[in-house]
Parts: sequence; structure tokens; C-alpha cells
Amino acid sequence: MIKFGTDGWRAIISDEFTFENVRKVAQAIADYLNLKLQTSNIKINPKSQPQIIIGYDARFLADQFALEIAKVMKENGISSLVTERDTPTPIVAWSVKDKNVLGAIMLTASHNPPEYCGIKFIPHYAGPATEEITKEIEAKLPTSNAQRPSKSQIPTSNAQIEHFEPRERYFEYIEKFIDVEAIKKAKLKILYDPMYGSGRGYLDKLLVMYGCQVEEIHNYRDVLFGGQNPEPGDKELTELKAKVLEGKFDLGLANDGDADRFGVVDERGNFLDANKVLSLLFNYLITTGGRELGSVVRSIATTSLIDEIAKEHDIKVHETKVGFKYIAEIMMKEPVLIGGEESGGLSINGHIPEKDGILADLLVVEMAAKTKKPLSQLWRELVKKYGSYEFKRGKVETTDEKKNALMEKLKKAPPSEIGGMKVENVKTSDGVKLILEDKSWVLVRPSGTEPVLRIYYESKDPEVLKLIAQFAKGLV
Repeated sequence: MIKFGTDGWRAIISDEFTFENVRKVAQAIADYLNLKLQTSNIKINPKSQPQIIIGYDARFLADQFALEIAKVMKENGISSLVTERDTPTPIVAWSVKDKNVLGAIMLTASHNPPEYCGIKFIPHYAGPATEEITKEIEAKLPTSNAQRPSKSQIPTSNAQIEHFEPRERYFEYIEKFIDVEAIKKAKLKILYDPMYGSGRGYLDKLLVMYGCQVEEIHNYRDVLFGGQNPEPGDKELTELKAKVLEGKFDLGLANDGDADRFGVVDERGNFLDANKVLSLLFNYLITTGGRELGSVVRSIATTSLIDEIAKEHDIKVHETKVGFKYIAEIMMKEPVLIGGEESGGLSINGHIPEKDGILADLLVVEMAAKTKKPLSQLWRELVKKYGSYEFKRGKVETTDEKKNALMEKLKKAPPSEIGGMKVENVKTSDGVKLILEDKSWVLVRPSGTEPVLRIYYESKDPEVLKLIAQFAKGLV
């Protein structure tokens, strides 16, 4: 059963993610695009031939899957621009806008384990596909494995398959979002870990161009990502943390497999999770960054520290479901100073409505350069002003039956207290979020693809955090 999740369709290579299934998904996207060309006023290049971009990350066979999709597009009268090499998802998404094409198809499983691959469809607005769009595509998929993909009734066309390299164009573009001169003056010493993924040759090159002293680890393509998930988390960046401290670097930076997520390590070798980085950057952009202000958008699972900072500066906060596509929807409707989520994605006003790990890392470098302060000091100052927000996340493995039953029970009869503390508010827009009287909170969300409950919780009080952890353990 091919089903699009939070950010596209992902499956294990050679199990469900086969060339046959890739062709089925490609045909469904081609059918969707040709229908849109006939029934809507999508503006594309004034050429007789519709065109789409196809990109891929560093995963096993991703380049071959990309070429197979290009062939399907050609059969359906749609020309393809295929990236020359594995390329970050945000650069592929930005190229949709730059080339003014129908959209893009990205072969990536982002930060998932190396045995996975995936297909992410990026519409003409250069952001994640909405639920409405993915449902339309899913509706065009064959309903059984026995069915062959349909073929659009397209007359003989001049559709072509070409290759292109978007890097230099992106380099020129991204400079308008960064204070390059401030970075050049700072001459920071930076260690970069692309995690064997597609960020190599992008962030490192930009930092060198901006006058930084850059060293790298894991800066070559490895389809097994060194034997671990290409996720820029605390556990996965152990080597980066140690080498930043050992080499006396000003900071360490990382990206996930397709470089749409970021990882940051301060000069003391401490990992700064996405909640901390988002809070630091939000505060910086308001106070020092010199950007035009707008609202701030965060997912329901992201830190309340964002709200505290916004409250002081009278900035509107939008809370969305988990998934950057929901943040993107708001970014396309109004000026948003920064939008982000605790899983490591962000974008800013004027940029594409898609998470960009390259831009996120550059903003961290600019912040360090312009404030002339180490990251650990910037975080201490923020904590001194707003208090210490401790955030935890985890998961509870169970059965699908128990998972669904528990979520139903939590929605219908949520607890009135946790550890003796009153539950003041209950939100059910995405899972169940229980907000306590001291503003501590816990969010329970069911996984859409696994028999797993995902738990997120936050408190200023370590003792309350322990009480919430005990509550979470007793859920199943």
C-alpha cells in the first residue's frame, strides 16, 4: 500500500520501494500535473513543453530511481531537468521557483535509516505538498499491486530529459538572506559534518567563500551513512562534539542526509537541539538581525520559549500540526519572521516555504559573527532572561490496536492531573497535548506509519519533568 506520510512516501529499498512502485508513483504525479495543466492557470515558462525538476539525495540507487521517474515523465509529455549529482532538498525546491517550472520530485528519505528511500513531491510554489495535493496523487495510484500504472493520453511530444547544476545560482541567491560582511570580519573556525549526505559541497563551500576557516568530517558520499541514521541529533553527532572541543573550533555544524535539517554544536562541544537554536535565532532576528518583522510559526511539539520571546516583543504566534507543510501554508499567506519545528527545520521571511538546513546553519554563523559572542554565552543569556526550558522527547512501542485505543481514550477522557498538578488545557489538533497549571506540557502523538506513540514534553521544573516522564511510561 503506497501512502504519503507527513513529508512524502517512504519505504525500504527493494521491499516496497521498488522500480515498479516508483513508476506507479511517478505516473500518478504525471496524471496529476497534466490534469492541473488542463484545468488550472499554473504559470510556467512560456514554452510549449511542460517541465519538472527531479533531484535525489545520496542514498543507494536514488540517482537511478530519479532517471526512471524522468522516463515516465517523458512518456507523459513532461520534460525533466535532473540534477547532475545528489542535491539538498531545499536547493531542489528553490530551483522550482528559479526555473519557473511545474514542480519537482525529490528522491529522499531525509533523516531515515539508510535502507529507506522516498519520493517527495514539491508543487509549483516550491514548498511541501499539501494534504489536498497528496490525496489527489494517491487517488490516481493503482488500487492493487496487480494493476499496471495508467498512461496519460498524451500525443507524441518533444519532451526531453536534461541535466543541470543549481549550485552557483543558489549561492548567488542565498546571499541576500545573510550578512556576508559580518561573517567575513569574524573569521570563525568551523567544523562541518554533512553526515555523508548532500550538504557536502554546499555549506562548506559557502563558508569558505565567506572567509571562515572550515574543516570537515564525513564529507563524501556513503549510501550507508556510516552505519547510522543521517539525523543531526545529539547521539549521532558524538564525533562532531568531541572534535569541536578538541580542535578549539568556534562552533560545529551539521546537516541531515538531504540537508533540509540542521545540527549545531557550541564551542564547548555541547549539542544545541532545534528548540534552542530556533529560540536563539528568533531572539537574534528580532533584536540584532536587522530583518523585517513578521509573525512566528512553530509546530505543536516545539518549545514554549518561542511564545515567551514573542510575548515580550508583541509578535503573533501561530501553532500548527507537526509537519513543515503546515508551517509553509502560513508562510505563503503572511510575512513570517521565522517558522520552525523541534525536528530541525526552519525557514525565514522571503525564502521558499520549505525547511532549509543550509540557510539555518548560515544564520547560526551570522548570529555568532554579528553578536561577537560564543553560542554557549548566547544561550546562557537567553536562559537568564526567560528561564530554563527543559525539553524531552521519546517513543513508546506498542501495537496498532493499543495505540489507537489509547489515543481515543486520551481524547475522550484526558487526565485531570499529572503527578498532582492540574491539567489546565487540552489540545487535540494533532494528537493530545496536555498543558499543566504551571505551563509545563506533554504531547502524545500516534505515528502514522509505525505501532509507536511519540511523546514530547517540556517544563522549567526538573521535578515536574520527572512526573511527566512517569506519566508517559505508564501510558501503555
